[in-house]
Amino acid sequence: MALSPTQLSLKHMRDRGYYAEVVERYNFFTKRKNDFAGFIDLLCLSDGVLGVQTTSYSNISARINKIKEHENYPIVVASGIKIEVHGWHKVKNRWQVRIVEL
Repeated sequence: MALSPTQLSLKHMRDRGYYAEVVERYNFFTKRKNDFAGFIDLLCLSDGVLGVQTTSYSNISARINKIKEHENYPIVVASGIKIEVHGWHKVKNRWQVRIVEL
């Protein structure tokens, strides 16, 4: 069974020692997924709060632009939530992640 980028990042963050939970929800009425604050798939807690947007490696730039242009971005940053974008791709049958901090 193939793992989604969200599942890969959830495992990755837990392996890094974070308490991490998926905060992306599926809306059955609109048939769409809704991210926390419009762009956060995972909330991760350690010595602070980290929001993670997960995607494929090829979509990292598009996700960064989406986040920075979102109306909720300023309030999320002002609240002290750090943001990372995780871009996943397979190299020689192993999943690898590129992490971009915003």
